[in-house]
Amino acid sequence: MTSPVHTDLGALLTHSRSVITSLQEPNGAYPASPDFSAYRGYCWFRDGAFIADGVSAAGAIESATAFFDWCSDVLIRHESTIEEIVAGARSGRPVPDDRMLPARFTIAGDLGDDDWWDFQLDGYGTWLWAAVAHAQRHGLDAQRWRRAAELTVDYLVSSWQRPCFDWWEEHSEHVHVSTLGCIAAGLSAAASAGLVEGERLRSALAARDAIDRMLRHDGTADGHLVKWIGDDAVDGSLSSLIAPLGVIPAADPLAAGTVAAIERELSVDGGVHRFRADTFFGGGQWPLLTCFLGLAQAATGDHDGARRALEWAASTATAERMLPEQVDDHLLDPAFRQEWIDRWGTVATPLLWSHAMLLRLAVELGEVVA
Repeated sequence: MTSPVHTDLGALLTHSRSVITSLQEPNGAYPASPDFSAYRGYCWFRDGAFIADGVSAAGAIESATAFFDWCSDVLIRHESTIEEIVAGARSGRPVPDDRMLPARFTIAGDLGDDDWWDFQLDGYGTWLWAAVAHAQRHGLDAQRWRRAAELTVDYLVSSWQRPCFDWWEEHSEHVHVSTLGCIAAGLSAAASAGLVEGERLRSALAARDAIDRMLRHDGTADGHLVKWIGDDAVDGSLSSLIAPLGVIPAADPLAAGTVAAIERELSVDGGVHRFRADTFFGGGQWPLLTCFLGLAQAATGDHDGARRALEWAASTATAERMLPEQVDDHLLDPAFRQEWIDRWGTVATPLLWSHAMLLRLAVELGEVVA
């Protein structure tokens, strides 16, 4: 159960940054969780990008830069695969899902041998967005990642309409709104930073506009964003499209409607669930999603709500100041909890993404990380 184990938020924030930077690999990769059986040895572009954004905001400039260098190196190493994917799409013969880029690579930047729900597009948009945000935040030159950005833009422009697994590595048959938001943020960032030009720039902007039209025409219901195209349910990840990604302007009624829907449907006693039908470890509440909601609340003017989100997320820390992936205070389907423990062990702790989102929200609310 969550409890205020640590009332010293400053100490928890300092520890969170230290956890991330100390566990970062020498080549820049961030392990998702160092000891969790299903995550050990892998780095996700999506998780890593948000981790880098969190420590960048908290002043760990070299750590974030090293991660984006890792992303760039990995993409350039897999350039021939990207070119094959793009050529297939342009010829009308798209490659099958199992030959698309994976959601995660080994720490060394290789393809993994373990079975996984690998075809996910969101991380490739997210790394572009986070790299540009990092460069702009600290006055760095993003051109060091230009070639990798060009490859990523080609990949996303050619593939953004394809159904794929979502943030939670589920439902590959759908086009997911959070995935579209990550792609849109990445394309916008690459264009605004001058990482692409000419026909590539025009294609990126055209794809970005098409995504925006799809989001607003097919990705909404009852005034809020939805989990996937054609659905009417919400997902906790949708907060990210408001902040920090900025795909939906905070002043847009769609932003307020989405925040309200997540608060109504997924937030219980301060903690946010992934989605109503979640059964993963019983369907608990996620500190990182609570922080995403807090960022969206802050962006839309609800600073009290954002502060409550920060306090709830901080309350999930263990006695060792480690933040988990989820907590079991309120489970949507408790019958599934033991099944996942038997399969993979106890909940991933620490989860670097959780620590990063705590940092990101805290900095947004004016906290100083010593």
